[in-house]
Amino acid sequence: MASSLSNSAVAFTGATASDLLRSSRSCGVSGIPLRTLGKARFSVRTGDLSVVAKVRKVKKHEYPWPEDPDPNVKGGVLTHLSHFKPHKEKPKPVTLDFEKPLVALEKKIIDVRKMANETGLDFSDQIALLESKYQQALKDLYTHLTPIQRVNIARHPNRPTFLDHIFGITEKFVELHGDRAGYDDPAIVTGIGTIDGRRYMFIGHQKGRNTKENIMRNFGMPTPHGYRKALRMMYYADHHGFPIVTFIDTPGAFADLKSEELGQGEAIAHNLRTMFGLKVPIVSIVIGEGGSGGALAIGCANKLLMLENAVFYVASPEACAAILWKTAKAAPKAAEKLRITGPELCKLQIADGIIPEPLGGAHADPSWTSQQIKKAINESMDELNKMDTEALLKHRMLKFRKIGGFQEGVPVDPIRKVNMKKKEEPIVRKTSVMELEDQVETLKEQISKAKESSSKPTELALNEMIEKLKEEIDLEYSEAVEAIGLKDRLSNLREECAKANSQDQLMHPVLMDKIEKLHDEFNKGLPTAPNYASLKYKLDMLKEFSKAKCTLEKRSKGEELKLDINKKIKEVMDRPEIKEKMQALKDEVQKSGASTAADLDEGTKESISKMKKEMQLELVKVLKSMDLDVEIVSAKKLIDDDLKGKVESLREETNKKIENLMNSSDLKKTIQLLKLEVAKAGKTPNVASKNKIDSLEQQIRQKLATAINSSEIKEKHEKLLTEITLESNGGSNGSLKNDDLKEGTPKNDESRVEINLGANRSFT
Repeated sequence: MASSLSNSAVAFTGATASDLLRSSRSCGVSGIPLRTLGKARFSVRTGDLSVVAKVRKVKKHEYPWPEDPDPNVKGGVLTHLSHFKPHKEKPKPVTLDFEKPLVALEKKIIDVRKMANETGLDFSDQIALLESKYQQALKDLYTHLTPIQRVNIARHPNRPTFLDHIFGITEKFVELHGDRAGYDDPAIVTGIGTIDGRRYMFIGHQKGRNTKENIMRNFGMPTPHGYRKALRMMYYADHHGFPIVTFIDTPGAFADLKSEELGQGEAIAHNLRTMFGLKVPIVSIVIGEGGSGGALAIGCANKLLMLENAVFYVASPEACAAILWKTAKAAPKAAEKLRITGPELCKLQIADGIIPEPLGGAHADPSWTSQQIKKAINESMDELNKMDTEALLKHRMLKFRKIGGFQEGVPVDPIRKVNMKKKEEPIVRKTSVMELEDQVETLKEQISKAKESSSKPTELALNEMIEKLKEEIDLEYSEAVEAIGLKDRLSNLREECAKANSQDQLMHPVLMDKIEKLHDEFNKGLPTAPNYASLKYKLDMLKEFSKAKCTLEKRSKGEELKLDINKKIKEVMDRPEIKEKMQALKDEVQKSGASTAADLDEGTKESISKMKKEMQLELVKVLKSMDLDVEIVSAKKLIDDDLKGKVESLREETNKKIENLMNSSDLKKTIQLLKLEVAKAGKTPNVASKNKIDSLEQQIRQKLATAINSSEIKEKHEKLLTEITLESNGGSNGSLKNDDLKEGTPKNDESRVEINLGANRSFT
């Protein structure tokens, strides 16, 4: 429908004052209702000029931009621009798992109230008692929360969001949008607001309050556009001198492919760098969960405050548990080890303060929580506003520089564990005798072959077998102790010994008697143990292989020593002066024309004897340079093999006799008393201690001498000594031949060089 309007005023019925349009004088139209303009097609004619206009009906909130310019934001980039409004209906209550015990009490209170309303009876006392019980249970529960329970509270669906707190603490607030690059991320909200007349720039993560809002806000996970929007507002605040307050509540930055392509890491890094250079105070408040770099991108502040049940972490407990323990079920353990709650982060000096929450969490009383946040902001800003720009920047830098610092020499808290995951103890299993026999036979064959070849591989196998046998014997002994019934007594005795050792005290004689008694009982009961046969077999094998190891070591050392000695002798014989003397002696013997040693004249014999002595002296010098004890002995003074066997037999018999005497109870106690006296006396004993020690030593000597003199060992020793004396004198009848007294004869000049290598060992 079209109408032609003249220059005269037109009256419209049903028009309100607010609907009237005051147009310019040139149009000549005044008082035209907007609704009529929407329905009318009008034209204005002024002389030859004609203006025709048509008002088209459009949809509400229709914008000239494309319908969905940003694929990261579902529903269009501008769909969130409508004003944030509180819910008309109260959100449905959500009960967490650890809060279920409180539900029963709450149900009882509701039932009693319902009964009071229905019957008209007075149940006020019962209701008051139940309410006091409920409040006490709530207090007990929320004052002893575990880390994983705080994580669940921080993620509560009804927990107040950033905008809930903003409209609770500010008198005025204007939301600012866009990153000036064509995008506006709804997961980060920015704006200017006032608190008690002071203007601030507010930046925060915004989660949804229901499923629809969460999808629109991308569950509080920002894209690069959100961080660039926050960066733009930081520059804006820095330019105009507005202090910045950031609210952190995100599980982390959005980690989809598109965000990574658009530079998610670069956007976060740019924010981190920029925040350390801003010249205005910055306060960050963690109101829910602060996850990784997504939280830190707006969290590099002069002060970091946390709500009582908020958490701040580098990785969520579920992710940490999946990495370390390969299951998300270990999340409670991971939450405890990560130290992500407010009190723990304050101890580590990462957080600077904790803002209290009401019992039941921030969602139990959002307005009270908002007022606590407002109070904390005012206190922090009052402190930071006193600093100049240089001090403010230094304060922010030092806050992050001291994180992770430690001081050498300070003792570590013993409660702290080094490893999060306990080491799994290896399952120890005994080797059966059948399996061990096969391994033993194989090793014996290797040892027999090694006698003719290099013994290095065999020594390695032998060492492995000895270590294995020691472990097996320990297991066998443990099993035998348990079978005999001495396990508890042995454990108690070990504790007593450990206690005595820890106090640096000498072992008490009573404790020594206990050890001896337990040792005797064990030895008596050992043959009755069910594993005695396998234990005995393994002990025998250990003894045999230990002996074989000693033999191999001695042989290898002897071979090495022989090689070294031969090398040194060769060096001596290769000397030019020795070679010249030897050659001159050979020439002299050839000139004499003698065919045997008896045909040599006295001069030649004397030259040979002199040369021999020179060679001996040179060899003695060389061998002494190798730290060897060298002695030149006559051949007739050497004991033959028969006498050596007798000496060795007598030595073994004497050692056995002495060992038996040492194990006797009387002598053993005397030796223990001597040890105690020596330990008590220390390095500088007094006169009384010296006399006591000398007396005890004299008693031990007398007992040993009496026992040996009363036995047959003394007679055997004297008899063997006589035989050695007769043999060394040159004959069984003790007579000496006249030829033996002649000096310089080749017969008496037959001497050898004996090198003592230690007890019972010699090299001739």
